[in-house]
Amino acid sequence: MTQRLPAFNPADATPEQKAVFDEILSGPRGNLNGPFPGWIHSPEFAQHAQRLGAFCRYRTGLPLRLSELAILVTAARWRAQAEWAIHHPIALEAGVPAADAEEIRQGGRPEFANADDALIHDFAIELHETKRVSDATYAAAVERFGLQTVINLVGLLGYYTLVAMTLNVFDMRAAGQQTLPFAE
Repeated sequence: MTQRLPAFNPADATPEQKAVFDEILSGPRGNLNGPFPGWIHSPEFAQHAQRLGAFCRYRTGLPLRLSELAILVTAARWRAQAEWAIHHPIALEAGVPAADAEEIRQGGRPEFANADDALIHDFAIELHETKRVSDATYAAAVERFGLQTVINLVGLLGYYTLVAMTLNVFDMRAAGQQTLPFAE
């Protein structure tokens, strides 16, 4: 754990911290890996953020492969060590090709075999780099995924940017992380 954050001990938790701790552990994540050891020091924020995160990770309307691809793009753009370490194996298991993930980690654009992967990547890159999405990319995403899912995709990208910012500010690492995917 980083020196910037006090260690969280569930035995010493306030009732508010205990409530969010229990909800996180009983939810789909089942652990405090990621930004949660930081957020738990602000329990009301943690509660709202972890609920939004559960939606963004599991209920966007996108297949897991595409959600994880968008998360990898975000982790790479923010050079978020823990975000990449946590989501890289999930992305590979969900079907993101290892060579594509490596190209993204290095800041390049893979030669995608799947048009959906290319569209998600390009949408995420445009939004992260230009702070906008072109009319052409927007129209293609809405046509392919529908308006509601595109709204959810924007939320997913925003949420994982929040995660990356938290991890970077507090110099957090993933549980058991021994190597860093990005140079410091």
